[in-house]
Amino acid sequence: MDAADLDLHTLRIMRAIADTGSISAAASALGYSQPAISQHLGRASDRIGLPLVARAGRGVRLTDAGAVLAKHAVTVHSALQAAHGDLADLAGVRAGAVRVAAFPTASATIVPRLLGAMAEAYPGVQLSYVEAEPPEALAQLRDGRVDLAITFRYPDDWSDPHARIADELTMSTLFDDDIMLAIPVEHPGRHERTHLNEFADDEWIAGCPLCRGNLLQACQNSGFQPRIAHETDNAAAVLGLVDNHLGVALLPRLALSSVTVPDGVHIQSVDGLTYRSVHAVTLRSAVHVPAVAAAMRVAAELETAQWQRVEPEHHPASPSVATAGASTAPPKRRSREA
Repeated sequence: MDAADLDLHTLRIMRAIADTGSISAAASALGYSQPAISQHLGRASDRIGLPLVARAGRGVRLTDAGAVLAKHAVTVHSALQAAHGDLADLAGVRAGAVRVAAFPTASATIVPRLLGAMAEAYPGVQLSYVEAEPPEALAQLRDGRVDLAITFRYPDDWSDPHARIADELTMSTLFDDDIMLAIPVEHPGRHERTHLNEFADDEWIAGCPLCRGNLLQACQNSGFQPRIAHETDNAAAVLGLVDNHLGVALLPRLALSSVTVPDGVHIQSVDGLTYRSVHAVTLRSAVHVPAVAAAMRVAAELETAQWQRVEPEHHPASPSVATAGASTAPPKRRSREA
């Protein structure tokens, strides 16, 4: 076997099977009939001298050889994008495409600003967006399904998904995002300054298992294991649960900037919490694609002052929600049934 035995079409087919999980779905995604794809795979296997797919129940799975080709298809795709981009660069980035993935709270904040700025600066570039938490967004980036990801990471996070593929990434830090504590206004832990360990006996509202690493680590560092009673990644839902005395929660400043804080919820900073950094991320192999490089530049130049971290020594309860739950009279405690 030599390089002439491989072709771009075979690589595209292997990548499509890896993404969709079946020959029929891959054929549909590529715009071919299933028999045509099956026949091509048979001819490619004969040329290469190795099987590319194997039966698995009612479907198929990639063999080791097929997985190798699917993996390299991403690199080849990036190289082709770079070639196409270089040509577009000659025309002043008047063409190209950028597919963006970002975490949910960025959907109502960072993403509209980024896509709007790109559309204004580069009207010929096609833009698309999909919502995904950082682990999924990075997986899509690595697999070639998106070109740029907006992600976040916490200092010393043992589950940081960026660390596993750091050598493949180019990252630009957009801003640091404070983590705030949301509690009912009647909570006895409502002080100007307090420590996270004062909430060890409370029930907690947490995000999905993939997104609660910071909460678990912060609580562990403060000497306790949080009792997680409710699970949601929706900031408005979290505040609704807190407002109804169903637990306390941690929320980033960015998330708080896009929702209305109920009168019954108090937002405050506490000792024992860290912050998260928000990033624009792409593959090293994609930085030479002009449209992607332009998107990275635009992301780095976005106005983010309203979301920026406030240094601890000058830390108000929350600049955008400092009066949330505030009252000139002592709050009246709502009754709860047992």
